[in-house]
Amino acid sequence: MAGNVLNKVPVREQDPKVRATNFEEVCYGYNKEEAMEEAVRCLGCKKPKCSEGCPVSINIPGFIEQVKAGDFKKAYEVISESSALPAVCGRVCPQESQCEGKCVRGIKGEAVSIGKLERFVADWARENGVKPEPAKEKNGHKVAVIGAGPAGLTCAGDLAKLGYDVTIFEALHKAGGVLSYGIPEFRLPKSKVVDKEIENVKNLGVKIETNVIIGKSVTIDELMNEEGYEAVFIGSGAGLPMFMHIPGESAMGVFSANEYLTRNNLMKAYRDDYFTPISKGKKVIVVGGGNVAMDAARTALRLGAEVHVVYRRSEAELPARAEEVHHAKEEGIQFDLLCNPVEIIADEETGWVKAVKCIRMELGEPDASGRRRPVEVAGSEFEIEADTVIMSLGTSPNPLISSTTIGLDVNKRKCIIANEENGETSKAGVYAGGDAVTGAATVILAMGAGKAGAKGIDEFIKSKNA
Repeated sequence: MAGNVLNKVPVREQDPKVRATNFEEVCYGYNKEEAMEEAVRCLGCKKPKCSEGCPVSINIPGFIEQVKAGDFKKAYEVISESSALPAVCGRVCPQESQCEGKCVRGIKGEAVSIGKLERFVADWARENGVKPEPAKEKNGHKVAVIGAGPAGLTCAGDLAKLGYDVTIFEALHKAGGVLSYGIPEFRLPKSKVVDKEIENVKNLGVKIETNVIIGKSVTIDELMNEEGYEAVFIGSGAGLPMFMHIPGESAMGVFSANEYLTRNNLMKAYRDDYFTPISKGKKVIVVGGGNVAMDAARTALRLGAEVHVVYRRSEAELPARAEEVHHAKEEGIQFDLLCNPVEIIADEETGWVKAVKCIRMELGEPDASGRRRPVEVAGSEFEIEADTVIMSLGTSPNPLISSTTIGLDVNKRKCIIANEENGETSKAGVYAGGDAVTGAATVILAMGAGKAGAKGIDEFIKSKNA
């Protein structure tokens, strides 16, 4: 019966008015009965397009079949063959444009809720003490991974399963990368989800050394030439924020989304028992339309502000997930679309932001991204009152690693040049993937790059020792 149901089993969420005042997780996810009911909607396609749309190639019909049968342990084992971070992916992956976007169910009706089912399975495994199995024996080869974010954790986990002795070197005091510093608690709980997923990777035998800045504490060449690492994977992300370079941008009260979110998420500024300073503005403008912009806007709202998202294109071009935009609107965030900041106006006495001058935009011809290019409407300037401005315009890789590694080629954006198929770079034995290669992208794409890098490193070491 349920196999013919066109619509997804609804997922329970916090009431918008309540959640706008707290940092508890918005979505409650499925319980056992809801998960099994939703799983029955899967048609079990012999040539599953959903798996083709998954950057880490999870056997989606395989794990859903086990959920149908009520064998959640087996479902977790199926997922764990491909993914090191299923509880994370079930929460933050853009399923609508990947696995669910290719689901045959979606042709007539709604796609199977693959992400929510993955989340259920991962949460069930955590609550019942089920963990991925480590390699039965080591193979005697050492590999270093730079960065404990999604790409690095995935690469390290895959290599550990193959028997490698893997050490991750992380610049911050806490592992997780963007999972820890970038994505807010109300979307991705840290102690309940992120920390537990990292523990699972460590249980595979992976060692994590924090507070190690590659390029300062130690270089890649030193790791390989002096410390015996046969290969290195660079998954250091892209944490260097971009700005607009408009007048007044250096005023007090202007922040990058990276700094704002790091203070709140990693350094717990939202909690009264932490003493991390953060600007709890009364009127906050967030410039940008991606997932990070939504995270910053929804965080500012929870800190007590009236929040405006200013974006130069229309709603149809917003790069953020539809679910995040929907949640933001439900919570009361205002969207000022088809307008762009041209100047930040500061108080002459205090130097603090008091308003943002914007100009109206209209959409012209498509640009290189395929989206219609925004064009200014002459004489349409107006001001929005604000005391805090958060710039969410994207990020680029920090050039420290590339500039201290002999023979490592980068492009004009300072991104490391690497083979998409296996992560191979211009330097023998050095592989790279994720935002350090592509610039800012999604968690799941970084994980896919981590898997490719692990495969490339395994092939490299095997060929070298053949």
